[in-house]
Amino acid sequence: MTHAIRQTTLRYLPLVLIALGWEVAARLNIIDTLALPPLSSVAVAWVDLVRDGELIDNGIASLYRGSAGLILAVAVGGGLGLCMARWRLLDVFVNPLVELFYPLPKSALIPVTVLWLGFGDGSKILLIFLGCMIPVTIGAYNGARGSDHALVWSARSMGARRLRVMWDVVMPSALPELLNGIRTALALAFILLVSSELIVSQKGFGYLIGYLGSTGAYEGMYAVVLTVAILGFAADRIYQFLMQRLLRWRE
Repeated sequence: MTHAIRQTTLRYLPLVLIALGWEVAARLNIIDTLALPPLSSVAVAWVDLVRDGELIDNGIASLYRGSAGLILAVAVGGGLGLCMARWRLLDVFVNPLVELFYPLPKSALIPVTVLWLGFGDGSKILLIFLGCMIPVTIGAYNGARGSDHALVWSARSMGARRLRVMWDVVMPSALPELLNGIRTALALAFILLVSSELIVSQKGFGYLIGYLGSTGAYEGMYAVVLTVAILGFAADRIYQFLMQRLLRWRE
């Protein structure tokens, strides 16, 4: 227990030091407070935003868009990647599209999704879906391609149908790579969410950051930025914990 506490303290000590350095630098005017307000002032602004309901209302809108897009990406991208690995004809047709869109900056799709679905929730969900589906698809595809062919042949020789083989043999083998792809997509979802809301939205974290920045409420702006950072950090840590639990059977 003592060792675990020591490890946790050492891991997060840099964050504490950064917070202290931030506060000291702002209080001593080492950095202009307009560019970097004191962290204590940012904390006060965060409390005010929560009390007024602005942070909660905009946060709910953002989390809805991000969750919907990510869930769709996992469902479609995971299934597509597994099927591409098992059906050559599908792989021939779809793989070039995946390779084409993989290096494309996903934020470049913002005008396209707005043109298709307007400024509402749909365009943000579609953007997150399209952007996050690529790493999930690649993870599922690489994992399924690496499955043990002997196990697949054994299952087929024992009369197992294709779907049964996919679920009982291919899916467990593909799970580690698939989960890594989902973790990448999770981080990408936050990036695309805030980027799209910052440019074309009337609600959400990104919108609130842009609005507060344009009105000179920099303490509030930093409060929202830190909120997004903390939510992303917490989501990644929770996901890592769940991923370890899911992969425990492999040990």
